[in-house]
Amino acid sequence: MPVTAVAQDPSYAPVVRPGAGPLPLRVAVPVAVAAGLVLLVAFPPYDWWVGAPVGVALLAAATHRRRVRAGAGLGFLAGLALFAPLLEWTNLHTGMLPWVLLSLSQAAVVALLGAASAWVSPVVDRWRWAWPLVCGVLWVGQEALRSRAPFGGFPWGRLAFSQGDAPTLRLAAWGGAPLVTFAVAAAGGLLVAALWRPWRAGGARVRWAAVGPAVAAVAVLSVGWLVPVGVAGGGATVEVAVVQGNVPRLGLDFNAQRQAVLNNHVQATLDLAAQVAAGQRRQPDLVVWPENASDIDPLRSAAAGERIGVAAAAVRAPILVGAVLVGPGPGQSQNAGILWRPGAGPDLEQMYTKRHPVPFAEYVPLRDVARMISKEVDRVRSDMVAGDRPGVVDAGAVTVGDVICFEVAYDGLVRDTVTGGAQVLVVQTNNATFDVAEARQQLAMVRLRAVEHGRASLMASTVGVSGFVGADGRVSDATGFNTRAVVSRQLRLGDGRTLATRVGVWPEAALVAVAVAVMAGAAVLRRRRSSAGRSRVTAG
Repeated sequence: MPVTAVAQDPSYAPVVRPGAGPLPLRVAVPVAVAAGLVLLVAFPPYDWWVGAPVGVALLAAATHRRRVRAGAGLGFLAGLALFAPLLEWTNLHTGMLPWVLLSLSQAAVVALLGAASAWVSPVVDRWRWAWPLVCGVLWVGQEALRSRAPFGGFPWGRLAFSQGDAPTLRLAAWGGAPLVTFAVAAAGGLLVAALWRPWRAGGARVRWAAVGPAVAAVAVLSVGWLVPVGVAGGGATVEVAVVQGNVPRLGLDFNAQRQAVLNNHVQATLDLAAQVAAGQRRQPDLVVWPENASDIDPLRSAAAGERIGVAAAAVRAPILVGAVLVGPGPGQSQNAGILWRPGAGPDLEQMYTKRHPVPFAEYVPLRDVARMISKEVDRVRSDMVAGDRPGVVDAGAVTVGDVICFEVAYDGLVRDTVTGGAQVLVVQTNNATFDVAEARQQLAMVRLRAVEHGRASLMASTVGVSGFVGADGRVSDATGFNTRAVVSRQLRLGDGRTLATRVGVWPEAALVAVAVAVMAGAAVLRRRRSSAGRSRVTAG
């Protein structure tokens, strides 16, 4: 007897049972969009972290047993529903085009995830308890790709960065962001295993069996409480002050106000020095200024250098200054953190140059081609040159691991500073061209890095949000947005290494390898089913 056709992947046709096909398309489309929106609310400023596993489950359900092309389309819808609002801050001062292109590019990678989820359907059909493993490794693989390509990748929106208030955050101490993402996605896989329709088709006994995966999902999300966190090998303490000088006006023209921005940071530091002299604050061992605190090159401008020197002398502590330097060649610049010592000036041996400039914002790759799409690329007048060494800065009382702005999203750039001897992590950033949502999303990344490497951490922003993060991920002394503020805190120095620091990229590599194996296994099952289907049709 010929096999009745169904609206699903043809490789399922020989084994279809009533009610066992994919979700109807009229249901799958809104479910995919809902997946993206539920994922969105897991991230700051919403911080409903449980939305992350729920979103994973919804996307898995929408794509299960569909054709690969349909799975890609559903994944794209979910990705767009997530990234378009998540990255809305990119269009505040730069227009619609960068926002649209960035959102589409990120959604395109989620489309690949949707296609992969559809492709591996035979695996989870054969082994229902494979759902958590399959979801976990596919999400890690998708994030690994987005973190590297194109142009060095853009890791924003990783599941791990949504878990700031969740017990799963603590898993970062064992396997970094990839392990946190795996746990969240695995919990989502357990949820879809519990709720997929065949459970409901088998009577009360089978329905009760669905409770097992749901309970297991809760256990996976809770297991992080068993992971000890804190400063790795913590010893001495150090007093660190963060200066948030603010800018006269938010927007791209903050750079045209560069003298005012520098003056704001100088004056805020002088005010701090006066408070220290009056006994109202503790004497800092280090003062941190944010990225772009001096967009006047202080190594070339004697006036700018003198102003910074006055501030350092008054506060009697070295200042880590975020500065834009001219050169080294014509039409080039560098985004740097320079240690400015009181009475001695800039210590060029203790200077960090940003290693991952942002494409199309700090430099323009393929400028001639990009100009064909939009002449707005010429607003980036000079291309920032990448540094070639980790941001390990010896400030005397403390060795800091410095990363600049979006670099905090990249696993290797942060880890390199810790393996290089960093005792405290510092993120210098400028949020004047964005909004408070972007700043809070970035602070969530700092929280994960603090736990991952067992280091007290801080974020110093021109306009906010600045603040300190303990090695357990807790935020303290967070500043407001678009305001001047100075916060200081005693930090415990770390000199040991967490398991995550020691193993580095290997957990991610192992999980990606498993993802490849699952995809290959699905190919084998599909060939077997296709052969079986042809045999049955011939026999009929």
